[in-house]
Amino acid sequence: MFNEKTRVSTGLTALDRRLDGLFIGDNVIWYDEAGSLAFPFVLNLIRESQMRNKPIIYVTFDRSPKNLLEELGPLAETPHLTILDCFTHGKGDGSAVFSKFYEKNGAQWPYQIVKINEPARPEKVAEAIYGIHQKQTEDVRFVFESLTGMQDLWEGEESVLKFYSRSCPRLYELETIAYWIIEKGAHSNRLKAHINQIAQVAIELGIRRGKSALTILKAHNRRPNTLDKAEFFWVDGIAVAFDADQPMTEKIDLGGRLKSLRTRQGLSQKELAAWVGVTPSTISQIESNLIYPSLPALIKLAQVLVVDVAYFFHKDEDDLRPVVFSGEGKRTHFAQLPKGSIEGRQLLPMDLPARVEPYLLEIPPGRKLGRHFFAHKGEEFGYLLEGELEVTIKETAHHISAGHVVFLSRDIPTQWKNLTDTTAKLLWMKLL
Repeated sequence: MFNEKTRVSTGLTALDRRLDGLFIGDNVIWYDEAGSLAFPFVLNLIRESQMRNKPIIYVTFDRSPKNLLEELGPLAETPHLTILDCFTHGKGDGSAVFSKFYEKNGAQWPYQIVKINEPARPEKVAEAIYGIHQKQTEDVRFVFESLTGMQDLWEGEESVLKFYSRSCPRLYELETIAYWIIEKGAHSNRLKAHINQIAQVAIELGIRRGKSALTILKAHNRRPNTLDKAEFFWVDGIAVAFDADQPMTEKIDLGGRLKSLRTRQGLSQKELAAWVGVTPSTISQIESNLIYPSLPALIKLAQVLVVDVAYFFHKDEDDLRPVVFSGEGKRTHFAQLPKGSIEGRQLLPMDLPARVEPYLLEIPPGRKLGRHFFAHKGEEFGYLLEGELEVTIKETAHHISAGHVVFLSRDIPTQWKNLTDTTAKLLWMKLL
């Protein structure tokens, strides 16, 4: 007997890695937005099962046996496959066009096909399923195509709910693996919520920006790193590959560099997204190397984070870095402050792995800033080179003259004010 910790493969190493494999007993729900995205994953489960001599029972409400066999191709040529035909006398309405398929001598088929004469009666379908299962000696793999087809034939979701609610626990106890396919947009939220509650695994397949995307919604007793994160994939025949697994040109980790810059500047994904004009989800997917930013977004990211666009594409090298830099620095972009209220230059390149970020800041005469310069969560200190400033921290105003040092550990200033008619110059350091 198998226990709940017994793992098996989906037939796809990339999916196994994301899902942490399948457990014997898993009921896997595939929410298919396009109606055809789940089939390559089904094919890989069938191939994996055949390689290990495991029986496969394919319950079809949506395809005729002839059509299904053509789609399976060489994978159908095995005695381990049983097709439970709920189509011919279901959606096929017993038509001679479909019944003609059975004129061939069934004894010559390498697979087994069982025709259900009353598929509109859920109890007859269940009776056939468990009758076939009892004849198998190994742990069985099921494919149900589909819950949507069942609902169409059984004229309502109550019968589907009842059938599914009874079948899933039983299939779990029988130590099977079952793939259940459902059209994402064809059912009520109530049905989908009930399905998710009972299933061990739920996966959504859809089209995002013209590309196929997979999202793991639930993985009971597993902790996939990609939970609730859409990942783009592509299909070539039976092969399925994820974009994130493809080698990046010259191993450029654009997402990692973006995340490093963002966190060093104390910005949340939401704050950075607002400044760039994209959604927080877009920033998250870029940092995970799931997608690339558009050219306008990349340029805006570079402006906000005060780096050259080329920084995102430099190769990592071990060459010695220079120890002397131009004093002009790089102009700093203060997107959170009114234009012209402050000027600043970053004195060291952002791609330098230093533990401090030095800035030369200039506040024009009479200017008042309604917040701090940076959204930084670490320690900071500054040295006033010229002029006089007033800084408000926790509702207390502090006067600063040239030669004074300001140190911030946790409290963030709520206001800066230039008290004179000359420009105040401030050397400011962020400690990383």
